[in-house]
Amino acid sequence: MMGRIVFLAVFILAGYQVRALDLTTPFASIDGGSLALSDWSGQPILVVNTASRCAYTKQYSGLQSLYETYRAAGLVVVAVPSNDFRQELASEQQVKTFCELNYGIDLPMAAITQVSGPQAHPFYQSLMHEIGFEPKWNFSKVLIGPKGDVVATYKSNIRPQSAEILRDIEGILQ
Repeated sequence: MMGRIVFLAVFILAGYQVRALDLTTPFASIDGGSLALSDWSGQPILVVNTASRCAYTKQYSGLQSLYETYRAAGLVVVAVPSNDFRQELASEQQVKTFCELNYGIDLPMAAITQVSGPQAHPFYQSLMHEIGFEPKWNFSKVLIGPKGDVVATYKSNIRPQSAEILRDIEGILQ
């Protein structure tokens, strides 16, 4: 315990700063305009990088269902389409139409956005710097608590309605 305190003191005295998660830099919205995660301050937010031509694309159904189930309790589910893994359609309009027709999506969606690497959106850059999380594939998930903290991250293969995600969401909604 004492070693951790000394390390933290040295870390702070050396001029290092713990950076906050970037919730204010807006994403371009697939509907036009912008989406800032800070607009939902005080609410839990599940942010998911998505792609229309991925083996996990069927998770859109689970994301929409999760949103419908917990929306009244305050949960926001935000889809962030990305072509970082070369599995997204060519345009925002194609993505929007695909999601509406195939999955009945009405949850907030960003425009096609970079989520990994040096050109990643500032939210994803802050995730990397803050907690070391960077999407390794489509449908990686980040649960942000009502206070703007990262509650959990989930790999692509974790379904939106998995016991793990439901437990974490219900835990912060209470």
